[in-house]
Amino acid sequence: MSQLRGDYKSVWTALSGTRDDAYMVVSGYTDEDKFHADAEDTLAILRATIGIRPTDTFLEIGCGVGRVGRVLAPFVQEWIGCDVSANMLGIAKRRLLGLGNVRLQEVSGYDLQPIPDNSVEAVYSTVVFMHLEEWDRYGYVLEALRVLKPGGRFYCDNVDLASKKGWEVFEESRTKFSPAARPAQISKCSTQPELETFLKRAGFAEVRVAGRLDFWAYAWGMKPPA
Repeated sequence: MSQLRGDYKSVWTALSGTRDDAYMVVSGYTDEDKFHADAEDTLAILRATIGIRPTDTFLEIGCGVGRVGRVLAPFVQEWIGCDVSANMLGIAKRRLLGLGNVRLQEVSGYDLQPIPDNSVEAVYSTVVFMHLEEWDRYGYVLEALRVLKPGGRFYCDNVDLASKKGWEVFEESRTKFSPAARPAQISKCSTQPELETFLKRAGFAEVRVAGRLDFWAYAWGMKPPA
């Protein structure tokens, strides 16, 4: 391992030197049409879990190149994309040209500073927890609670270790690389009980979990009203 997994800023800056590099590390492909189609799928999941309202300010943890933000922003009052990599945010800025209600914010990789407390209606993180250590996943759940207004909603997901395909991801990563050769960004799965525990321990109410396509674990909840 040439880099430590937890040094997120260094790792993800190195992985996103060019547009194609950034696209590949985010999704595994560079086709813009497929990028858009996958983002539309994420929109459908957000609508079905935490809802999307025209008066909402939405914040994304780990927005990457703005894959979801580009299709979500037209449906909300404001979209804030937070990412650890300045390279990713530079690409996102170009992809989001023409959208006047978007804001990009570089963050440390461990928190959502300088986003103020109680300032947004919805926070989500998709296809990001797989790249984080478990402690840092929970740290972002706590940060989501902090920045949400009372009654605000939070959604997160990860590959589900308990699913058939999730186990295949686990086994492939286990057998493909020796311990010394594991990439710093290698995917690590979650389970529905893990995500549920994180949200409940953080203080979210009305916590729910679900799975989809025998692959993904989802969790969502609400910040208790004041």
